Amino acid sequence: MSRYTFPLLALLIAGWALPTDAQVVCCDGPTYRLVYQTVYDEKQVTAYRIERDTVYDERTVTTYRPEWETKMEERRYTVAKPIQETSMREEYRTVRKPIWETVMRDASYTQTRWVEETAEREERVIVNKPIWETSERQVCQTVMKPVRETVYRNESYTTYKPVTTCKTQYVDQGRMREQVEMKPSRTAYRLNWSTPEQRWDPIRGVMIEQPAGLYWNPSQRGRYEVKKVWQPNIVAQQVPVTTMVPQVVTRQVPVEVCKMVPEQVCQTVQQRVCKMVQEEIVRKIPYTVRKPVCERVEKQIPVRVCRWVEERQVRKVPVTTCRTVYEEKVEQVPVRTCRMVAYEQTVRTPRCVERRVPVTYTCRVPRTICCRVPLDACGNPIHTSTATTVMESPGDQTTSAREPTGSGQGPTLAPPVDGSDPANQVPELPMPLNLPQPVDPENGV
Repeated sequence: MSRYTFPLLALLIAGWALPTDAQVVCCDGPTYRLVYQTVYDEKQVTAYRIERDTVYDERTVTTYRPEWETKMEERRYTVAKPIQETSMREEYRTVRKPIWETVMRDASYTQTRWVEETAEREERVIVNKPIWETSERQVCQTVMKPVRETVYRNESYTTYKPVTTCKTQYVDQGRMREQVEMKPSRTAYRLNWSTPEQRWDPIRGVMIEQPAGLYWNPSQRGRYEVKKVWQPNIVAQQVPVTTMVPQVVTRQVPVEVCKMVPEQVCQTVQQRVCKMVQEEIVRKIPYTVRKPVCERVEKQIPVRVCRWVEERQVRKVPVTTCRTVYEEKVEQVPVRTCRMVAYEQTVRTPRCVERRVPVTYTCRVPRTICCRVPLDACGNPIHTSTATTVMESPGDQTTSAREPTGSGQGPTLAPPVDGSDPANQVPELPMPLNLPQPVDPENGV
């Protein structure tokens, strides 16, 4: 065995585990403990803040104002005037006058009286007399006999198979944009010069003549506002969709079938037969006969008869005839004509302008430094008068040394590292490859 075997066995008995802080074992020198400490460096960072200002652009707008002119036009139209004329004409008519007369009408009638008589008559009737006899006969009948068989039949059933297809889905990936909108204010009245014209009077409901002069006229004003409006942007995307497609599968299933087979069966049956024998019977039947006897009844009835006599009459009837006479009339009609007059005015259009303002602030960037503390053979720190070596971290560019704070007291150790802060986590160091392996007592290695 080498001289390093016993210290390694002592480490194995102690638990074969490194302490929380990684340890580095040197061949001939003391062991050092690596202590990690987080240091914050201040750094100046410049950022830009976006500020928006409203700028008004002036532009000339041409608008058109209506001007009304009134002129007289001549209108011709035709009027139909009715003229009535009265004349006499003769009208002939035939009148029928009633004349009533009384005449005798013969209402004689024949009266029938019924007389009953009783008599007898012979009636011969043939009657069927039943005679019963017993006989035997052979009865053959066909009987269906069931025969059971097992057959195979095809049975279809439906199964569902997953099929994945791509479906086009439209997604709105729009954004907000700024839009200028005019917001009208309440109506204001201005004193303007008006030319003479005709206006509608809503109170009286007629057209009135308004002379030229100053009048209070309504004017609409407003202000422009910038608001955010959503601008859609429809984008098509392919989305996989899994659907269950039905599929028909056929299989053979054994089925028990019952088949009816015809079979002839004969048997002897006794039966009673009724035979009818005819016999003639003579019987006397009394009957009553009613004979009619006719008698004449004389009767005279007075009747009033109306006779119509025609008579011709003549009368004069007044007749009114309407005749239409057409005449042409001319009248003057006022006509209002609208003429659009163009005039220019200057308007201010608001526009939003962005500008970036630089802003400087200080931020603290954490970094981890590594210090080496010497240890004795038992793992206790060695207090020496020399300074503790500070190792350079991967992100550092300079190497610093910590000076002792007391006379003869040794180097000052860093405070304990807090494990809750991610910046204070101790990085994992790879195991040294030149360390001796544990000894296997069975193999002697």
